[in-house]
Amino acid sequence: MPAGVLPRPSRTTPSPADGIPRRRTRALALTEARWAGAALALFLLALPLDLTGAPGWTWGPLYALVYAAGGWEPALSGLRELREKVLDVDLLMIVAALGAASIGQVRDGALLIVIFAASGALEALATARTQDAVRGLLGLAPATASRIAADGGEESVATEDLVVGDVIRIRPGERVGADGRVLDGASEVDQATITGEPLPTVKEPGDTVFAGTLNGTGTLRVAVERDASASVIARIVAMTEEASRTKAPTQLFIEKVEQRYSLGMVAATLAVFLVPLLLGGDMTDSLLRAMTFMIVASPCAVVLATMPPLLSAMANAGRHGVLVKSAVVMERLGQADAVALDKTGTLTEGTPRVTRVLPLAGSGLTADALLTLAAAAEHPSEHPLARAVVNAAQEGGLPLLPATGFTSAPGTGVAATVGDHRIAAGSPARLLRDPAASDAPETAEAAEAAAAVAGLEETGCTAVLVLRDGVPAGVLGITDRIRRDAAATVASLARLTGGSPVLLTGDHPRAAARLAAEAGITEVRAGLLPQDKAAAVREQEQAGRRVLVVGDGVNDAPALAAAHIGIAMGRAGSDLALETADAVIIRDELATVPAVVALSRATRRLVVQNLAIAGLFISVLAVWDLAGHLPLPLGVLGHEGSTVLVGLNGLRLLRASAWRRAAGQGGTGRSGSALPATAID
Repeated sequence: MPAGVLPRPSRTTPSPADGIPRRRTRALALTEARWAGAALALFLLALPLDLTGAPGWTWGPLYALVYAAGGWEPALSGLRELREKVLDVDLLMIVAALGAASIGQVRDGALLIVIFAASGALEALATARTQDAVRGLLGLAPATASRIAADGGEESVATEDLVVGDVIRIRPGERVGADGRVLDGASEVDQATITGEPLPTVKEPGDTVFAGTLNGTGTLRVAVERDASASVIARIVAMTEEASRTKAPTQLFIEKVEQRYSLGMVAATLAVFLVPLLLGGDMTDSLLRAMTFMIVASPCAVVLATMPPLLSAMANAGRHGVLVKSAVVMERLGQADAVALDKTGTLTEGTPRVTRVLPLAGSGLTADALLTLAAAAEHPSEHPLARAVVNAAQEGGLPLLPATGFTSAPGTGVAATVGDHRIAAGSPARLLRDPAASDAPETAEAAEAAAAVAGLEETGCTAVLVLRDGVPAGVLGITDRIRRDAAATVASLARLTGGSPVLLTGDHPRAAARLAAEAGITEVRAGLLPQDKAAAVREQEQAGRRVLVVGDGVNDAPALAAAHIGIAMGRAGSDLALETADAVIIRDELATVPAVVALSRATRRLVVQNLAIAGLFISVLAVWDLAGHLPLPLGVLGHEGSTVLVGLNGLRLLRASAWRRAAGQGGTGRSGSALPATAID
């Protein structure tokens, strides 16, 4: 394997564009994992026998099986490439391993094969799982829809057969079958899969709805405006796959390096063997010198120069709740020089909560009394806002009063009789303008309520108006609560990258601005659809930035895939976001993001140290062998010594102190220089 180059995905692992069925993709990945696991198990059986001086017949066959289990696939792949006149590192790895075995260094060759096979299997599994998740996203859209015929009748048709101009009916609890515009009806639609908004959105005639979103309690009649292949949900899939493929240029660069290294090493080995023969040298001596050169020039030390630090950092991050999916990701995390953060579920907890209780002056109610009445009326409802009100009352230790005569109006709110009063709670705009809901909409109470609502909405809260017997009694402010470590995380990321992160969200501008102010973010892009987020990230990538995106939902998947590096919040994250992202915050601790970035930077520095050590040993030993006469035992000792040295140096990142230092650097900015981050605008 070339110096400083990480193992790439196996050639048998299909990309998302290959069109290979999901089951076959998974089977190929699992097959590679089994062969890599078999090679590792056999190596671990042979190693103690070898090291303890057991007879060769006890460990020799085990090592041979290691070569067969871990080497057959790269050997076959390399031979196929050779037929295309391409000298691949896969074949070179096998030749180097066999060359080591031919002069007695069986263990070195077996270790090289185990490392190569294991890394290839991990990359194969990650690729297959990502492809499965992307394709599974299409399942969000329903298979059938109720199309309204010209005569007013209905027929069930496949959603893929819907065309622009068709009219469909979406009943309560159904998923929307196509992108379109509401013709009549009113309902709340949960479109978190598209926009990331934590609360359902009221949909009325003229409003747009998206395929795959979930209808609430009302019935909607919708005119189809896009074919199934052009829907927002289908475009999310296409963009995620396309963005995943845009990482290929890095892979092309790696292959160029591999090719040069492969050709150079083969040419040098042949020269070491043939030149002395042409000058009349002894064949045995020439062969011994060539084999010694192959051993000292073997990339074992170089492989261990990169992998132990990266794998140790991955293991350390995993112990602290950060799943880094590959060594390549671990290396790329520290390269980020711009950060884009999602709002709902990332900077916030993703659950609406009551944050303000404002009884009106003329109501005679206390805050607790107002919340008690509202919770009693909201208790039978399944709406997220209703649950937030009930939860707030329960957390405050307030009694849950019995209610009768419950009614619910989509887009308006709920009403119920609590004790001797009729309590209504819901949309201020609807309740204040509905003559049936208030006998005197122009009263002082109504004016006071309107002012309270405006004040809450100005701060980014969702306002819920509470009426008692048709008269405004108070207003509740509901918002998605910011994470306790959000502000500290934003400050740490700003220090690490040299500029403030940008907020990318599908939520409305006032809520986004309020959250940004609390978190210390100065640049905000609100009201974004998934393609808008991905486009914003691509703008910065095209400008030369390396953008780190942190998100949690399906709507963040295209941006996560388009970014230089993507991190998903694991506890609340969607399956697609978790599979698309390069790393996952398992415990939902946002503060681990700057810590893992700082750990990556420390890892990169240690990798450079190890490469310098490995390169120095290889260069000195190779020159000694070419210019003088390097004894084989000394060559093996130097080779093994450099391998052990860089391996132990890399294992330093396994210690808990390495994470503590990274967390400290993430908090103080002592992480090295970086290009400044700028707003995505």
